[in-house]
Amino acid sequence: MFGLETWEIVLAAAVTLFSGFVKGAVGFAMPMIMISAFGSFLPKETALALVILPTLVTNVAQAFRQGWRAAWGSVVVYRRHIAMVVIFLIISAQFVTVIPQSLMYFLLGAPILAFALWQLSGRSLAIHIDHRARVETVLGVIGGLYGGISGIWGPPLIIYLISIGAEKRETVRVQGVVFLIGAVVLTAAHLNSGVLNAQSLPLSALMVVPATLGLWAGFRMQDRLDAARFRRWTLILLVLTGFNLVRRALTL
Repeated sequence: MFGLETWEIVLAAAVTLFSGFVKGAVGFAMPMIMISAFGSFLPKETALALVILPTLVTNVAQAFRQGWRAAWGSVVVYRRHIAMVVIFLIISAQFVTVIPQSLMYFLLGAPILAFALWQLSGRSLAIHIDHRARVETVLGVIGGLYGGISGIWGPPLIIYLISIGAEKRETVRVQGVVFLIGAVVLTAAHLNSGVLNAQSLPLSALMVVPATLGLWAGFRMQDRLDAARFRRWTLILLVLTGFNLVRRALTL
């Protein structure tokens, strides 16, 4: 079915359900979890295709949870980051089939792991207010470059939001807005690159169902988390994600 064994589809749906729950609870990590897990039993291009439509749909719900005015306000405030993500995501998406998978995982996982461990140790990585525009732009470029080849462009934004001490609801909403815009561009880019095709597109659409169910369950958990626990769980999840990506890079 869809070019995959039944057990592969069932396992992919279970991973997507869990990743949707995590995304609903802390606002991110769905594509990171999916790519990390799918890479264990699916080809790279198929794994990326399965991430695309669930990411697109769940980010619509996340971005507009507080209404369109709040979402638009986030677009205006973080416009530099968004612009760079869009531009460089389009560019890097054309190289998805030629970038070595192990290199991609390492370059993404190592900085995530280092940052999260640094933060959990109690050290501060605050960005000086005079440099925020520059850092926001640079991290947008990095996010876009990674996003096109891996389907993951969130970690640089999350690092930025943590560094400037963004409030919980703002953090989740901004992630949803940036992720949604990036997901639209990524979908278009991979319709063009061939990653999304007649075989992979229906399977990606099928994964929307478990992703949405998990997301709404995660939203309930998010509403119960205070700011301190939200930040701590975000960092713990970044550590686990970064470690798994580095592990996969070293074992491929």
